[in-house]
Amino acid sequence: MKSGITATFDESVRPQDDLFGYVNNVWVKESKIPEDRARYGSFDRLREEAESSVRAIVEDAAASVSPKGSPSRKVGDLYASFMDTAKIEALGAAPLAADLRSIRAVLELSSLVKEMGRLTRLGVPCAVAPYVTADAKDTEQYIVYVEQEGLGLPNESYYREDKYAEIRDQYVAHIERMLSLAGVRDAAELAPQVMEVDTRIASAHWNVVATRDAVKTYNKFEFAALSDLAPHFDWTAWAHGLNAPHGGLDHVVVREPSFLQGLSDALRDLPMASWKAWLSWRLVSAQAPYLHAALVDESFDFNGRVLSGTPQLKERWKRGVELVEGALGEAAGELYVAQHFPPRAKERMAELVANLVEAYRRDFQTLEWMSAETRARALDKLAKFTPKIGYPDKWRDYGTLEIDADDLVGNVERAARFEMTRELAKVGEPIDRTEWLITPQTVNAYYHPMMNEIVFPAAILQPPFFDVDADDAVNYGGIGAVIGHEIGHGFDDQGSRYDGDGTLTDWWTQEDRERFDERAKALVAQFDALEPADAPGHSVNGGLTVGENIGDLGGLTIGHMAFQIASQQHPSPVLDGFTGEQRFFLGWAQVWCGKAREAEAVRLLAIDPHAPMDCRANVARNLREYHEAFDVEAGDGMYLSPQEQVRIF
Repeated sequence: MKSGITATFDESVRPQDDLFGYVNNVWVKESKIPEDRARYGSFDRLREEAESSVRAIVEDAAASVSPKGSPSRKVGDLYASFMDTAKIEALGAAPLAADLRSIRAVLELSSLVKEMGRLTRLGVPCAVAPYVTADAKDTEQYIVYVEQEGLGLPNESYYREDKYAEIRDQYVAHIERMLSLAGVRDAAELAPQVMEVDTRIASAHWNVVATRDAVKTYNKFEFAALSDLAPHFDWTAWAHGLNAPHGGLDHVVVREPSFLQGLSDALRDLPMASWKAWLSWRLVSAQAPYLHAALVDESFDFNGRVLSGTPQLKERWKRGVELVEGALGEAAGELYVAQHFPPRAKERMAELVANLVEAYRRDFQTLEWMSAETRARALDKLAKFTPKIGYPDKWRDYGTLEIDADDLVGNVERAARFEMTRELAKVGEPIDRTEWLITPQTVNAYYHPMMNEIVFPAAILQPPFFDVDADDAVNYGGIGAVIGHEIGHGFDDQGSRYDGDGTLTDWWTQEDRERFDERAKALVAQFDALEPADAPGHSVNGGLTVGENIGDLGGLTIGHMAFQIASQQHPSPVLDGFTGEQRFFLGWAQVWCGKAREAEAVRLLAIDPHAPMDCRANVARNLREYHEAFDVEAGDGMYLSPQEQVRIF
């Protein structure tokens, strides 16, 4: 039996002082972040493997003589259109000409807003982002949600905080160069106007903590009432530009109502010329990756080098694979699964999931802070969980999507239109509970609160997360804790606001909510005090990361309980000199092996709801089981007194 340990331990560090350092420091010291990446670690290594596997698939498809219109042919033709650099260079910025003319022809606000809708349909992020999902208060119905977007910098804080002043200056210069390379006249005059619109939009944006609030971001409006909320945003014109189906926008959930009010005021106050410059910028910025090398390089110089500190643009084949993944992900995924996902991996995962659910069930029955009333509802929700493992039961139909090997930008726009049409067509139809929101070749996992489901794609079910041939200890510390993390999202500070049917409702007693919030606040304070290794002098935002931190803490706690359940039938021996209990935590830490460039680490602190990797690994210090496994004592770096340990589940 394999131990499942993949790490080389740093013997100069004690696990009692720093679990992340003990498990990962050798790799951190000896490994270099690839020149085309801003951070690198366990997730990224698996992503590279999946990327290479998909590359082989799309290159085979591009070289094949599959029937025209078949999924394989579409995958191959899309990839071929991206790799045809001679044609792309010959075209220059010409593929933008028609859309830029359309923007220049705008004369009044309703036409401007209609143009925003049209460009949104083509995949250009404008001020308002529509998406379709189950209505959080009526989960048998699809509904359109709208949320804020439209910023060229990572989030609203970049427009107001002094520490980003230099980046703001570089951003304006970048806008000018991009517009000039796209053939837009008077770029030097237009760039400050674009920044003015950006800044005004940013002033109305909700911050990253506020947008996490499931209750405050659920605001249902009838379509007619949107005009009262944002009178200068012509909703009918936007719907026409979006080509929304009749009745598709009869009801809309607005995530940030005050943003729409601010956007409406900005449309009233700022000159039309500035808005047209801004819309031209949104188009150029969105389509730059599919145009000639000068635009590609300038786009990367700012978004890669300046914002994230990434030295080098990814090789073209990698960017081609990304395009295929975004436009035809499940078509490529069906081919990927056939080659790379053994059936017995799915069987072993089903076992793990069953033990994790059972561990949560036992935990809920004994939680001292949870009342009988809330416990009954929590157990009901747990019983209704749906796990999805490996790949979807039903593959997406791309039959109406037209792909032309000689028309890259056209392919990108048609793919965006196809996806928008597919999404909007859901409204009024029964909920499709077979749908996946990520592809099988994605190295990630998620919990969907309205569907009450956890999803684990094939590509994440590999070492160090999961090894079908390894002993239970490391598998439960790795993928087991990740499963526990995703289930835990159903009961974190936001997921706990949805009941077993996915409905947004307050099903906790007031006393239980207060006791839960008290523990969550303690976790916020704990993470607020942390300074990640990759961003010295900067602190974690405990409020932004609290949901994921609850997920990590709960996942690790319940993963350990599930490991104990599994060990009753299959005791874990001492392997590689470590007990099963120790290897469980070592397995957890090796999942979070990784490092980031300092610029990227700082950027992620502002926008990422996940804590830095070293902080995630060391959340184990809250578990008494960790203290017992490694004999952690007062004075050790990982030591927390029982009173300081946060234990929610």
